Amino acid sequence: AQPGDAFSFFYYLFTDDAKHLVPNKMRDFFCTINLDQEEVFRTQVVEKSLSPYFGEEFYFEIPRTFQWLSFYIYDKSVLQKDLRVGKVAIKKEDLCNYTGKENWFMLQPVDSNSEVQGKVHLELKLNELITDNGSVCQQLVECHGLPLINGQNCDPYATVSLVGPSRNDQKKTKVKKKTSNPQFNETFYFEVTFCVVFYLFCSILQIVLSKLCSKLPYSFRYLLQPRENGNKSSKTDDLGSLRLNICYTEDCVLPSEYYVSLRNLLLKSSDVQPISASAAYILCEVCRDKYDAVLPLVRLLLHHHKLVPFVAAVAELDLKDTQEANTVFRGNSLATRCVDEMMKIVGKHYLKVTLKAVIDEICESPKPCEIDPIKLREGDNAEINMENLRYYVDKVFREIVQSSISCPTLMCDVFYSLRHLAAKRFPNDPHVQYSAVSSFVFLRFFAVAVVSPHTFHLRPHHPDAQTSRTLTLISKAIQTLGSWGSLTKSKLSSFKETFMCEFFKTFQEDKFTESVKKVLFNYNSSYKPSGLKMYKRAQGRTRIGKKNFKKRWFCLTSREFTYHKQQEPIFTIPIKNILAVEKLDESSFNKKNMFQVLHGEKPLYIQANNCVEASEWIEALCRVTRCNQKRLSFYHPSAFLNGSWLCCKATVENTVGCARCTADVPADTQIEIDGDRETERIYSLFTINMSKLQKLEEACGSIAVYQGPRKEPDDYSNFTIEDSVATFHTLKQIIDIVEKLNESHEKYRKKRSSSAKYGSE
Repeated sequence: AQPGDAFSFFYYLFTDDAKHLVPNKMRDFFCTINLDQEEVFRTQVVEKSLSPYFGEEFYFEIPRTFQWLSFYIYDKSVLQKDLRVGKVAIKKEDLCNYTGKENWFMLQPVDSNSEVQGKVHLELKLNELITDNGSVCQQLVECHGLPLINGQNCDPYATVSLVGPSRNDQKKTKVKKKTSNPQFNETFYFEVTFCVVFYLFCSILQIVLSKLCSKLPYSFRYLLQPRENGNKSSKTDDLGSLRLNICYTEDCVLPSEYYVSLRNLLLKSSDVQPISASAAYILCEVCRDKYDAVLPLVRLLLHHHKLVPFVAAVAELDLKDTQEANTVFRGNSLATRCVDEMMKIVGKHYLKVTLKAVIDEICESPKPCEIDPIKLREGDNAEINMENLRYYVDKVFREIVQSSISCPTLMCDVFYSLRHLAAKRFPNDPHVQYSAVSSFVFLRFFAVAVVSPHTFHLRPHHPDAQTSRTLTLISKAIQTLGSWGSLTKSKLSSFKETFMCEFFKTFQEDKFTESVKKVLFNYNSSYKPSGLKMYKRAQGRTRIGKKNFKKRWFCLTSREFTYHKQQEPIFTIPIKNILAVEKLDESSFNKKNMFQVLHGEKPLYIQANNCVEASEWIEALCRVTRCNQKRLSFYHPSAFLNGSWLCCKATVENTVGCARCTADVPADTQIEIDGDRETERIYSLFTINMSKLQKLEEACGSIAVYQGPRKEPDDYSNFTIEDSVATFHTLKQIIDIVEKLNESHEKYRKKRSSSAKYGSE
């Protein structure tokens, strides 16, 4: 946020089902969620029903202003365009009336008059003349957010009318082609009567001049409204109804300096001993739904590079209460929720490069994979279906076990910490270091993405019913194969479905167990292409002479790229600092098989032993750095020697490259986080739970004085209070900071209220 600015953002959570839909015969229905007329989510198709149960949750953040939140019920059609049965439209201002509870809404008809949206910017000026009436100068400046017509931008124009008892003067703007945000910038003159009416398509804006004469000249921004043209609409009580559970919050973000104290208190959480006395941990303790707290907390810590130590600290606390190695990180603790949210944020591109191609194949060219005898259709061949399923499972599994080199560095760092913490907690179990990570990688990450590819943007919409069933079976298989150990008979017998036991008998091979261990180990191990010993050019040397290149041992891991003279590395480049990896022109040093690693300092020039080795190293380095956010788009294919770049002859060493990189940074690897916005969300959560904070503060004070046993359960009995003194100190800081922010917000609300203008949005 810029100094003096404030803005709002919104979160929504929806679950829905419908009943008594028309037409009065069993059809296939789905529901879309729209901001104004922009579709943002779509449910799965519920087949052959008049009362479909969708039962889906959508949690999302609104990146722009809007007027209406709408839900459209569609009748799915195979050959024709999907038919809109009806809709529920809720004004933004009314959302707070429905938040936190379930409500049934009657479906309304969908017609052109009900689909009006957008806003208009007008300027009015009164010109005094000798005549009794004078004249009005009206400038139509612009419109914004007009509706789409069949998903396309429209060709808008506007008419401006002066309406009186015996006259109706009308003027028209020029047509603006293919835009939803037309810039008109046209001026019209009228002799004053009573009111001015502005029309745009079926939208109307009526301004009564008698109310504004004392305020002219004036600039207005109004929301467009539908015309009252008497169109008959169909009855609303015969379209059915939709049940929604809406959770709505709106936050006002102040300038950054207001959040310094709260932000610093949260960021030092990982340094607090014990971790349960930290501000971040207390936040998650007092919130009824930990997910409300985890999302902004993870994003804030991620933005400031403090997530890994915090996850390690809460994971260590989680392990203290874990008694058996086979239950490590299996529950919904603060540690597991933080890791889950982290993987969703930073692992999007990792999922895409790993799974999208095979998911596309499954969805676009589906093969029958049903192996449940009860669900087999007439004519289905169970053996062929099992072969098809085995083919898909093998392909997905192979992509996963070969993907560790593409895993984002942050995920690798977290997995590294979890492995070592689990091994420390259960030193006599050699397998716990694998099971600690496999529960996240296979169960909570890849398996979830396979069964719900639309949620992770691997597919645009829900797959059809048959494909969803195939993905479910594949997901079950991936979860099972992801278990670190072999599939013993006891594990196979634990399946409720006999057909799954039969299917997994074909997977009882040592290679699957070893493949899982390898991929889990590789999340923090060395990636060694065929050769390790290569030549590197000494930094800052002259072009001529053997001393330019020296033989060194190179090592690449998911965290760093190093070269060694002996055992200890003599130069290290963190993976996150690598900006590009490209071939180097042979003419630079008259040597073949050369490539360059661009990072924060001078380029590192390396000569491989042969062309195959050079290609393998370039590929390995590119794969492990492909998710870096600061990768370059341009580079210099030759070296900078004797005061200029050999490729483009530029004389400035740090000038932008002259050739496009072979692999630009993918757009979806960028993680845009507004730290102030996340801090404001956390402040709001503390404010909502202030009574709990105060009770917890009183409890800590009581415990510090009285150390005896508790006779009755207290309000804070479910909270973790390891150190009452340290917790009390943190609570006092939180309460003081929140009270100061309350004062700042109150000042802003008063200022905003006093500056509100007639006609403003």
